[in-house]
Amino acid sequence: MQSQYQRLTDPQWEIIKEYLPIQRKRTYALKDVVDGIFWGLRVGNQWRNMPEGFPPWQSVYYYFRTWKANETLEKLNWALNKMERKRQEKEETPSLFCIDTQSIKTAPFVSHCKGVDGNKKINGRKRHVITDTLGLVWAVVVHAANLSDGVMAQKIVAPLVGYMHRMEKILADAAYEKQFMKWVEENLLGVALEISSKPPTTEGFVPVKWRWIGERTFGTFNFFRRLDKDHEKTIESSEAWVLWQNCQIILNRLAPAA
Repeated sequence: MQSQYQRLTDPQWEIIKEYLPIQRKRTYALKDVVDGIFWGLRVGNQWRNMPEGFPPWQSVYYYFRTWKANETLEKLNWALNKMERKRQEKEETPSLFCIDTQSIKTAPFVSHCKGVDGNKKINGRKRHVITDTLGLVWAVVVHAANLSDGVMAQKIVAPLVGYMHRMEKILADAAYEKQFMKWVEENLLGVALEISSKPPTTEGFVPVKWRWIGERTFGTFNFFRRLDKDHEKTIESSEAWVLWQNCQIILNRLAPAA
Protein backbone atom coordinates (compact mmCIF):
# COMPACT_ATOMS: atom_id res chain seq x y z
CA MET A 1 0.00 0.00 0.00
CA GLN A 2 1.35 3.44 -0.93
CA SER A 3 2.38 5.64 2.00
CA GLN A 4 1.23 8.79 0.19
CA TYR A 5 -0.80 9.68 -2.86
CA GLN A 6 0.99 9.56 -6.21
CA ARG A 7 -0.45 11.16 -9.32
CA LEU A 8 -2.04 9.02 -11.99
CA THR A 9 0.68 7.86 -14.38
CA ASP A 10 0.49 7.69 -18.18
CA PRO A 11 0.54 3.85 -18.19
CA GLN A 12 -2.34 3.80 -15.69
CA TRP A 13 -4.30 6.29 -17.79
CA GLU A 14 -3.76 4.15 -20.89
CA ILE A 15 -5.40 1.24 -19.05
CA ILE A 16 -8.59 3.06 -18.08
CA LYS A 17 -9.13 5.70 -20.75
CA GLU A 18 -10.96 3.39 -23.16
CA TYR A 19 -13.71 2.93 -20.58
CA LEU A 20 -14.24 6.70 -20.20
CA PRO A 21 -15.85 9.17 -22.66
CA ILE A 22 -12.67 10.57 -24.23
CA GLN A 23 -14.10 10.93 -27.76
CA ARG A 24 -14.42 14.73 -27.70
CA LYS A 25 -12.26 17.57 -26.47
CA ARG A 26 -13.07 19.11 -23.13
CA THR A 27 -12.00 22.17 -21.20
CA TYR A 28 -10.31 19.97 -18.64
CA ALA A 29 -8.50 16.71 -19.40
CA LEU A 30 -10.31 13.65 -18.08
CA LYS A 31 -7.01 12.29 -16.81
CA ASP A 32 -6.80 15.27 -14.44
CA VAL A 33 -10.45 14.74 -13.44
CA VAL A 34 -9.76 11.10 -12.51
CA ASP A 35 -6.63 12.22 -10.70
CA GLY A 36 -8.72 14.66 -8.66
CA ILE A 37 -11.17 11.89 -7.71
CA PHE A 38 -8.34 9.58 -6.65
CA TRP A 39 -6.69 12.37 -4.67
CA GLY A 40 -9.92 13.11 -2.80
CA LEU A 41 -10.39 9.40 -2.10
CA ARG A 42 -6.93 9.10 -0.57
CA VAL A 43 -6.72 12.29 1.49
CA GLY A 44 -10.41 12.77 2.29
CA ASN A 45 -10.70 16.40 1.29
CA GLN A 46 -13.94 18.34 0.96
CA TRP A 47 -14.85 18.98 -2.67
CA ARG A 48 -14.47 22.73 -2.24
CA ASN A 49 -10.94 22.25 -0.93
CA MET A 50 -9.63 20.69 -4.14
CA PRO A 51 -6.08 22.09 -4.40
CA GLU A 52 -4.48 23.84 -7.32
CA GLY A 53 -3.14 21.50 -9.97
CA PHE A 54 -6.50 19.81 -10.42
CA PRO A 55 -9.55 20.98 -12.40
CA PRO A 56 -12.11 23.11 -10.48
CA TRP A 57 -13.94 21.05 -7.91
CA GLN A 58 -17.26 21.60 -9.69
CA SER A 59 -15.93 19.81 -12.79
CA VAL A 60 -14.45 16.92 -10.83
CA TYR A 61 -17.66 16.51 -8.83
CA TYR A 62 -19.76 16.63 -12.01
CA TYR A 63 -17.93 13.65 -13.51
CA PHE A 64 -17.90 11.83 -10.16
CA ARG A 65 -21.71 11.99 -10.05
CA THR A 66 -22.28 11.44 -13.76
CA TRP A 67 -20.10 8.34 -14.06
CA LYS A 68 -21.88 6.72 -11.12
CA ALA A 69 -25.33 7.60 -12.47
CA ASN A 70 -24.74 6.30 -16.01
CA GLU A 71 -22.85 3.16 -14.80
CA THR A 72 -19.55 4.20 -16.39
CA LEU A 73 -17.89 3.61 -13.02
CA GLU A 74 -19.39 0.12 -12.66
CA LYS A 75 -18.18 -0.83 -16.15
CA LEU A 76 -14.68 0.48 -15.39
CA ASN A 77 -14.60 -1.43 -12.11
CA TRP A 78 -15.65 -4.70 -13.77
CA ALA A 79 -13.08 -4.25 -16.55
CA LEU A 80 -10.27 -3.68 -14.05
CA ASN A 81 -11.39 -6.68 -11.98
CA LYS A 82 -11.16 -8.89 -15.07
CA MET A 83 -7.69 -7.53 -15.91
CA GLU A 84 -6.43 -8.20 -12.40
CA ARG A 85 -7.85 -11.74 -12.36
CA LYS A 86 -6.24 -12.43 -15.73
CA ARG A 87 -2.92 -11.08 -14.42
CA GLN A 88 -3.16 -13.56 -11.55
CA GLU A 89 -3.89 -16.36 -14.05
CA LYS A 90 -7.54 -16.80 -13.13
CA GLU A 91 -10.71 -16.83 -15.20
CA GLU A 92 -12.05 -13.34 -15.90
CA THR A 93 -15.15 -13.86 -13.78
CA PRO A 94 -15.23 -15.74 -10.47
CA SER A 95 -17.16 -18.86 -9.51
CA LEU A 96 -16.90 -18.27 -5.74
CA PHE A 97 -18.11 -15.07 -4.08
CA CYS A 98 -18.14 -13.77 -0.52
CA ILE A 99 -20.84 -11.38 0.69
CA ASP A 100 -20.61 -9.35 3.89
CA THR A 101 -21.34 -5.97 5.44
CA GLN A 102 -19.34 -3.35 7.29
CA SER A 103 -21.20 -1.10 9.71
CA ILE A 104 -19.70 2.38 9.65
CA LYS A 105 -20.40 5.63 11.49
CA THR A 106 -21.65 8.60 9.50
CA ALA A 107 -20.48 12.19 9.63
CA PRO A 108 -22.53 14.50 11.91
CA PHE A 109 -24.41 16.24 9.08
CA VAL A 110 -25.53 12.99 7.40
CA SER A 111 -29.19 12.11 8.01
CA HIS A 112 -30.32 10.28 4.86
CA CYS A 113 -30.47 6.45 4.94
CA LYS A 114 -29.13 6.15 8.47
CA GLY A 115 -29.95 3.77 11.30
CA VAL A 116 -28.59 1.90 14.31
CA ASP A 117 -26.94 -1.51 14.02
CA GLY A 118 -28.08 -3.08 17.28
CA ASN A 119 -25.47 -5.85 17.20
CA LYS A 120 -22.46 -3.60 16.73
CA LYS A 121 -24.05 -0.55 18.37
CA ILE A 122 -23.14 1.72 15.48
CA ASN A 123 -25.35 4.60 14.37
CA GLY A 124 -24.81 4.99 10.66
CA ARG A 125 -24.81 2.91 7.49
CA LYS A 126 -23.71 -0.47 6.20
CA ARG A 127 -21.42 -1.07 3.24
CA HIS A 128 -22.72 -4.26 1.66
CA VAL A 129 -20.08 -5.70 -0.68
CA ILE A 130 -19.61 -8.86 -2.70
CA THR A 131 -16.05 -9.90 -3.43
CA ASP A 132 -14.20 -12.75 -5.10
CA THR A 133 -11.42 -14.85 -3.57
CA LEU A 134 -8.88 -12.14 -4.47
CA GLY A 135 -10.79 -9.57 -2.44
CA LEU A 136 -11.86 -7.60 -5.53
CA VAL A 137 -15.15 -5.72 -5.13
CA TRP A 138 -17.70 -6.66 -7.80
CA ALA A 139 -20.65 -4.74 -6.42
CA VAL A 140 -21.58 -2.57 -3.45
CA VAL A 141 -24.83 -1.39 -1.92
CA VAL A 142 -24.90 1.13 0.93
CA HIS A 143 -27.94 1.24 3.19
CA ALA A 144 -29.04 2.18 6.70
CA ALA A 145 -27.29 0.13 9.39
CA ASN A 146 -30.56 -1.05 10.91
CA LEU A 147 -31.68 -2.92 7.76
CA SER A 148 -31.30 -6.70 7.69
CA ASP A 149 -28.31 -8.16 5.84
CA GLY A 150 -30.39 -11.05 4.53
CA VAL A 151 -33.10 -8.80 3.10
CA MET A 152 -30.71 -6.32 1.45
CA ALA A 153 -28.37 -8.97 0.01
CA GLN A 154 -30.54 -9.58 -3.03
CA LYS A 155 -30.09 -5.93 -4.07
CA ILE A 156 -26.37 -6.50 -4.48
CA VAL A 157 -26.53 -9.94 -6.09
CA ALA A 158 -29.44 -9.41 -8.50
CA PRO A 159 -27.50 -7.05 -10.86
CA LEU A 160 -24.81 -9.73 -11.28
CA VAL A 161 -27.25 -12.32 -12.62
CA GLY A 162 -26.62 -12.79 -16.34
CA TYR A 163 -23.10 -11.37 -16.18
CA MET A 164 -21.40 -13.68 -13.69
CA HIS A 165 -22.08 -16.86 -15.66
CA ARG A 166 -19.47 -18.83 -13.68
CA MET A 167 -21.09 -18.11 -10.32
CA GLU A 168 -21.47 -21.38 -8.39
CA LYS A 169 -21.32 -20.51 -4.70
CA ILE A 170 -21.76 -17.55 -2.38
CA LEU A 171 -20.24 -17.63 1.10
CA ALA A 172 -21.98 -15.73 3.88
CA ASP A 173 -22.45 -15.70 7.63
CA ALA A 174 -25.50 -16.68 9.67
CA ALA A 175 -27.24 -13.33 9.07
CA TYR A 176 -28.03 -14.49 5.52
CA GLU A 177 -29.39 -17.91 6.43
CA LYS A 178 -33.14 -17.25 6.20
CA GLN A 179 -34.36 -14.56 3.79
CA PHE A 180 -31.36 -14.57 1.47
CA MET A 181 -31.16 -18.37 1.39
CA LYS A 182 -34.76 -18.51 0.19
CA TRP A 183 -34.14 -15.84 -2.46
CA VAL A 184 -31.07 -17.67 -3.81
CA GLU A 185 -33.00 -20.95 -4.06
CA GLU A 186 -35.81 -19.23 -5.97
CA ASN A 187 -33.78 -16.96 -8.25
CA LEU A 188 -30.26 -18.36 -8.76
CA LEU A 189 -30.48 -21.72 -10.45
CA GLY A 190 -27.30 -23.73 -9.91
CA VAL A 191 -25.91 -21.35 -7.28
CA ALA A 192 -25.42 -22.50 -3.69
CA LEU A 193 -25.36 -20.31 -0.61
CA GLU A 194 -22.94 -21.67 1.99
CA ILE A 195 -23.23 -20.37 5.53
CA SER A 196 -19.84 -20.33 7.22
CA SER A 197 -19.27 -18.62 10.54
CA LYS A 198 -16.69 -18.78 13.30
CA PRO A 199 -17.34 -21.29 16.11
CA PRO A 200 -19.79 -19.80 18.64
CA THR A 201 -17.42 -20.47 21.57
CA THR A 202 -14.65 -18.25 20.14
CA GLU A 203 -14.16 -14.56 20.84
CA GLY A 204 -12.71 -11.76 18.74
CA PHE A 205 -11.72 -12.06 15.09
CA VAL A 206 -11.34 -15.61 13.83
CA PRO A 207 -10.46 -16.08 10.14
CA VAL A 208 -13.01 -18.23 8.31
CA LYS A 209 -11.88 -19.92 5.11
CA TRP A 210 -12.26 -17.57 2.12
CA ARG A 211 -14.54 -15.21 4.02
CA TRP A 212 -11.55 -13.64 5.76
CA ILE A 213 -10.63 -12.14 2.40
CA GLY A 214 -13.78 -10.02 2.53
CA GLU A 215 -12.70 -8.79 5.96
CA ARG A 216 -9.32 -7.89 4.48
CA THR A 217 -11.08 -5.85 1.82
CA PHE A 218 -12.86 -3.88 4.53
CA GLY A 219 -9.48 -3.40 6.18
CA THR A 220 -8.03 -1.74 3.07
CA PHE A 221 -10.66 0.99 3.37
CA ASN A 222 -8.73 2.32 6.36
CA PHE A 223 -5.95 3.49 4.05
CA PHE A 224 -8.32 5.88 2.26
CA ARG A 225 -9.42 8.88 4.32
CA ARG A 226 -12.65 9.33 2.38
CA LEU A 227 -13.73 5.89 3.64
CA ASP A 228 -12.72 6.21 7.32
CA LYS A 229 -16.44 6.86 7.98
CA ASP A 230 -19.38 7.67 5.74
CA HIS A 231 -19.09 11.37 4.90
CA GLU A 232 -21.60 11.31 2.04
CA LYS A 233 -25.05 12.87 2.02
CA THR A 234 -26.23 10.29 -0.54
CA ILE A 235 -25.74 6.53 -0.57
CA GLU A 236 -24.93 6.75 -4.29
CA SER A 237 -21.79 8.75 -3.51
CA SER A 238 -20.87 6.30 -0.76
CA GLU A 239 -21.11 3.40 -3.22
CA ALA A 240 -19.05 5.29 -5.79
CA TRP A 241 -16.14 5.84 -3.40
CA VAL A 242 -15.95 2.12 -2.61
CA LEU A 243 -15.71 1.31 -6.33
CA TRP A 244 -13.11 4.03 -6.95
CA GLN A 245 -11.05 2.57 -4.09
CA ASN A 246 -11.15 -0.84 -5.75
CA CYS A 247 -10.15 0.72 -9.08
CA GLN A 248 -7.21 2.57 -7.57
CA ILE A 249 -5.83 -0.51 -5.86
CA ILE A 250 -6.02 -2.52 -9.08
CA LEU A 251 -4.38 0.25 -11.13
CA ASN A 252 -1.47 0.33 -8.69
CA ARG A 253 -1.06 -3.42 -9.22
CA LEU A 254 -1.38 -3.38 -13.01
CA ALA A 255 0.92 -0.40 -13.54
CA PRO A 256 2.84 0.44 -10.34
CA ALA A 257 4.05 4.02 -10.04
CA ALA A 258 7.82 4.41 -10.24
